[in-house]
Amino acid sequence: MPHNSKPTGKLISFEGSEGSGKSTQIIRLAAHLLKLKRDVVSVREPGGTEIGEQIRNIIVHNSKGDEMCAETELLLFTAARAQLVRQVIAPALSKGSVVLSDRYLDSSTVYQGIARNLASDPVEQINQFAIGKIMPNLTIVIDVPTEVSLARIRLRASDVPDRMERENVHFYNKVREGYLLLAKGMPERFCLIDGTKSEDEIEKKIWEAVKDRL
Repeated sequence: MPHNSKPTGKLISFEGSEGSGKSTQIIRLAAHLLKLKRDVVSVREPGGTEIGEQIRNIIVHNSKGDEMCAETELLLFTAARAQLVRQVIAPALSKGSVVLSDRYLDSSTVYQGIARNLASDPVEQINQFAIGKIMPNLTIVIDVPTEVSLARIRLRASDVPDRMERENVHFYNKVREGYLLLAKGMPERFCLIDGTKSEDEIEKKIWEAVKDRL
């Protein structure tokens, strides 16, 4: 790539409640992009780096996790994100890769800011500090009703639900409302997808949205 050309990389983030089907759709989208000979890097939050995975373990599986205050949770999530951006996402974008991220900054806005009632200003400032200038080109929100989300979590194979999966209906209602609010407020970046449709239909809608951006 010539020095003076802008990096052609794209960051596409996937958001939604637990059990919304993000992971499945990331795999399907990656397959589409690979057919077009695009270099694809898939990451998840929190995690995606050795440090990030250790932080994930603290957030999700720590035996004292239920004592964790909302502020600590926010700082841990954004710490993992800061590492992921600098170690994986920014280098991949500068090489022209398409980065597919299972969650990104909007998760903190919704989960810690809206659902855990933290003030929006510090959440926004900490988010910005963590990601620098690396904003998604497109954010796909897979929206499912809370009861669907909770039913899918219960069906998952994992023996012990993690800390986020143990949350109550009220919490997940707030998460869903938070995402709908963001999608409505920033239509130029967000694409809202009905997560109750078939996996094939969801895949088709996502691909249409991504093709427009690429």
